[in-house]
Amino acid sequence: MLFILYYLLAIAVLVLHFTGYLARYNLEWLIYVLAATVFPAVLYL
Repeated sequence: MLFILYYLLAIAVLVLHFTGYLARYNLEWLIYVLAATVFPAVLYL
């Protein structure tokens, strides 16, 4: 269940990034937070 919520959040952040919403409101740091949370999972696998 948490994986589904994480993926939905990740998709929403990416859509907001590519539509320019994050840049408009200075929320680009969300992309870096998302990348930092994915990195340990990639190392584990």
